[in-house]
Amino acid sequence: MNRREFHKLSMPALLAPLLPGGSVFASPAPAMPPDNGGHKFSVMLWTLPKGLTFEQQLDMAAAAGFDGVEVGNEYEKWTSEEWKRNLAKKQALGIEVDSAVPGRNALADHSKRTALHDDLMKAIPGAKELGCKQFIYTAFTRVPEQTPEQQRAAIVDTLKYAADLLEKEGIEIVLEPIDLLEHKQEAVTSVAEAFEITRAVGSPRVKVLYDFYHEQRQAGNLIEKLEKNIDQVGLVHIADVPGRHQPGTGEMNYVNIYRKLASLHYDRYICMEFSSVGDPVTILKAARLEAIMAMKGV
Repeated sequence: MNRREFHKLSMPALLAPLLPGGSVFASPAPAMPPDNGGHKFSVMLWTLPKGLTFEQQLDMAAAAGFDGVEVGNEYEKWTSEEWKRNLAKKQALGIEVDSAVPGRNALADHSKRTALHDDLMKAIPGAKELGCKQFIYTAFTRVPEQTPEQQRAAIVDTLKYAADLLEKEGIEIVLEPIDLLEHKQEAVTSVAEAFEITRAVGSPRVKVLYDFYHEQRQAGNLIEKLEKNIDQVGLVHIADVPGRHQPGTGEMNYVNIYRKLASLHYDRYICMEFSSVGDPVTILKAARLEAIMAMKGV
């Protein structure tokens, strides 16, 4: 089957009502996990329509065939009743919470160490309750008086400190570079530098979040850096440039990226972090199927 034939077969199903009654907020509770070709797919929940409850967000992810979701730190404010409902929904759908974002701390600024510690301590109990084993951190703002060498050394030191705190909790950190178009004061703007930092940290619990959207905007040359540093990649994020919409709306060749991930035997989560142009469930399902077919070489 070639890609054109695949689209002819799949798109009518994608456009059909996804659940009885046409509601994406029903409780599908599938008897078996989605057939994702041996790959793991998640969706960053902030990209879904605003105003949804966590239960509704999980229903939407499940309806699109995803087996994982990524959260911020919203769970720190859940009531005991919300925890009861949300955990029951998560268990019923068989969805994992693969990553969370405890906060934003300037990793190069040692004066922020207490804030970093406090954010981690607040985030850990809920993360463990959710079964989440990975925290996402950006380096955030630069320290103006630091040289590039001092900045890198400070970030390495902070990540070692954080890794030590999380070691007994079994939680990993992924460092996410952010392009300068999004944040002009970002301290780590490319995976090229992030890979050097995580290697200097030297902990198996500190890796890089390779966000292809941010890297394309900042530097490009996506596949070569992926191939040379796959051992340091702890997570990947997917969105197209420009606009941060689903693959196929912009300039990026995600077919080649997915094929490279498959050839490198990448076995961690592939997270969709884009704003859908169109119905989110339909678009997310199509993006997942496109990735599966590309990684199969179709």
